[in-house]
Amino acid sequence: MPKRKPKKVRVTSSLPTIHLNAAAVDIGSQDHWVAVPADRDSKPVRRFTAFTDDLYALADWLTSCQIDTVAMEATGVYWIPLYDVLEMRGFDVHLVNAKHVQNVTGRKTDILDCQWLQQLHTFGLLSGAFRPDQDFLVLRSYVRHRKMLIEYASAHVQHIQKALTQMNLLLHNVVSDVVGATGMAILRDILAGVRDPEALAAHRDYRCKASHQTIARSLCGSWREEHLFALRQALELYDTYQKKIDDCDSAIARQLDQIKKKADRADIPPERTRYKIAGNAPAANFREPLFEIAGVDLSQIAGVQPYTILMFLAETGTDMSSWASSKRFASWLGLCPGTKISGGKRLDSRTKKRKSRAASILLMAASTLRNSDSALGAFFRRKAAQFGVPKAVTATAHKLARIIYALLSTAKPYSDLGAQAYELQFRDRAIKRLNRKAQVLGYKLVALPELTLSHGAVS
Repeated sequence: MPKRKPKKVRVTSSLPTIHLNAAAVDIGSQDHWVAVPADRDSKPVRRFTAFTDDLYALADWLTSCQIDTVAMEATGVYWIPLYDVLEMRGFDVHLVNAKHVQNVTGRKTDILDCQWLQQLHTFGLLSGAFRPDQDFLVLRSYVRHRKMLIEYASAHVQHIQKALTQMNLLLHNVVSDVVGATGMAILRDILAGVRDPEALAAHRDYRCKASHQTIARSLCGSWREEHLFALRQALELYDTYQKKIDDCDSAIARQLDQIKKKADRADIPPERTRYKIAGNAPAANFREPLFEIAGVDLSQIAGVQPYTILMFLAETGTDMSSWASSKRFASWLGLCPGTKISGGKRLDSRTKKRKSRAASILLMAASTLRNSDSALGAFFRRKAAQFGVPKAVTATAHKLARIIYALLSTAKPYSDLGAQAYELQFRDRAIKRLNRKAQVLGYKLVALPELTLSHGAVS
């Protein structure tokens, strides 16, 4: 037989141009370098300062060069003012990861960086970072600011403990939270001049595990003036931050009222079994307004509290159309196994090292499911027995991400099967899988009578 002629492979001389009207900006703290196509201006690379008037001049220059889309690196927080100006002017702005646009080895300058960025964007080789809708951007700012206030307040709790330790007042050894109900009452009495350990121990809350005598013994120490001064200032600063956190909660509540509603508050399902509220959660219960915004009650998921939903939706919003599937959503969060393969061999399957606030929220929620009597709790324990607790946390967070994606996409209510139903379902799947393998090998599985009676299986 005559040999077939090999098919001709069509080789293109260059990459196809995706964005004809593309520009790029190298962001800096003091100035920005901007590059446009060489045929748009006699000086295709220009420098603009970070002052507001120059940002508007930059936008005017891009308009005169007939630019439609702009790429810029996410450098600190310096990109935010320029991003807002360009977005307001109608440009399609792509915020890209600096690690994804590293220049070739050799000389590195701001001029070369913006030109390299513009070339990559012209050929469509850059993918923009996700940003939620404007309403959720505002909510995200409030939620992140609240988290920062909590971190600052926790530093002053450490200062309180240090001052107490220097006076050998071992209050933090006998109460679980030095700024809890018992601790705060004792601290305020100490600063009011009370020194009698018995009188201070009388503030013991009935839920406190330590006895009255133990607390009184822990409050015998030296009352040095310099340490009392440090204690007073630390407590005052802690109270100040608590007031600021309350103000932030009010701002969050106002912003939630302004976001478009998808459901009526009257349609909210009954609250699931009572859960332990996180210590840093807002005093106001945001469950109902979050149900109106999301269109589904995500707090029905085991391990997920209203505060968890608030932090998560502030990062992602409720519109899941930015991701084609739940798998891509989980991959964007960095909760999928790695695919480092070379020569047909998997070199590493660890998840990507990614600083994702939304993923951290889900990982924290997943870690609370270890003893949960739910389907997710049973899944966590099965994965922990199979791979260990750290990988079980990641696997459960991955499952949480896919559940949340499905609920937000379909607005269908969530129902938990329970741990027992999940175990039976998993057992049935395992039996079907074994039957298929036995049939391939020419065998047939038969259930033993004693196992059939004990496990309720059908032979």
